[in-house]
Amino acid sequence: MSSLLKLHPVSAVFGAFLCLNQSCTDSSAVEKITVTGSSTLAPLVADMAGLFEAKNPGIRIDVQAGGSSRGILDASSSLADIGMTSRNLKAGENGLTSHRIALDGIALIVHSQNPVSDLSHDQVISIFTGKTEFWNEGNDRKIVVVNKAEGRGTLEVFLKHFELDSADIDADLIVGENQQAIKTVSGNPLAIGYVSIGAAEYEAANGTPIRLLAVDGVTATSKTVAEGTYPISRPLLLVTKGHAVPAGLTGRFVEFCQSTAVHELIGSHLYVPVRE
Repeated sequence: MSSLLKLHPVSAVFGAFLCLNQSCTDSSAVEKITVTGSSTLAPLVADMAGLFEAKNPGIRIDVQAGGSSRGILDASSSLADIGMTSRNLKAGENGLTSHRIALDGIALIVHSQNPVSDLSHDQVISIFTGKTEFWNEGNDRKIVVVNKAEGRGTLEVFLKHFELDSADIDADLIVGENQQAIKTVSGNPLAIGYVSIGAAEYEAANGTPIRLLAVDGVTATSKTVAEGTYPISRPLLLVTKGHAVPAGLTGRFVEFCQSTAVHELIGSHLYVPVRE
């Protein structure tokens, strides 16, 4: 025991309908695609979909969250046209093409009342594996470890970076999407968790009582992610079935999400646009 010192179903037809006017509309003529996956990406992609729909009347894009693993599985099994993932594809996740649309980092967060501002790589491992149990020498401030649920891209990136397995984590609480993690940590001065830097920066700037911790002396900001200096960073991806950019509406939307037309939108979500 140690302490941490530094601190659409088909519609039924009930009668014949004869349309003699070309302005008559048929809802079945609306083009639709479905996008599912990462809760980190979902708000951004939903806003991208809104812009795309505004530029392309008669198109509907349905964006649903549920985690990176869901997005990858749905795209692979054709339950969705596009999957969203906030991690790279893993070995065995075959038959898909990834399309990078932005970059993000993962921030360790604590309550703003916690005086700790920086953790080393080894300190993070010690806390999340239960070797370090207390915030102070007096052992009266027990650390509450908040971990992410299986299937979350944030969890996968965290484990990979710190070379841990899920079984290694000694968690007190398990949460899902970023907002749940932020709410949990902001409500407990002894808690520590990890979330998207973009989500954390936004919440902290708008009065949510959390602090983003530096890791090995590097501050957790969108700027350090863009500079390539922040150690825990990740691509934000759209994935499609097959080995090329798909044809038709799906491909058009993917290309839109990678275009300069959405760079400002990406920045407004506090992610880093991909400039290639």
